[in-house]
Amino acid sequence: MSLTKEIKQELIEKFGKNAQDSGSIEAQIALLTERIKSLNEHFLENPKDHSSRRGLLKLVSRRKHLLAYLSKNNEDAYKKLIGELKLRK
Repeated sequence: MSLTKEIKQELIEKFGKNAQDSGSIEAQIALLTERIKSLNEHFLENPKDHSSRRGLLKLVSRRKHLLAYLSKNNEDAYKKLIGELKLRK
């Protein structure tokens, strides 16, 4: 369920401003998206895991708020990010 250190580092290098920048909005959204994807796979095998589903909803909400902030402050970065992460159609 949790992300491995290698996956996190790869996402931070790809979406952060540098290899150490895990705090940028883009890197945070990418990390949340990867965690959400892994939890979705978990729910295919464990549909009655309601406590983890609550955590998933919190992650989705946090990502939604970060995406709203990014779209309001930097629309170009927002469009680029949702294209790379395939979040919107």
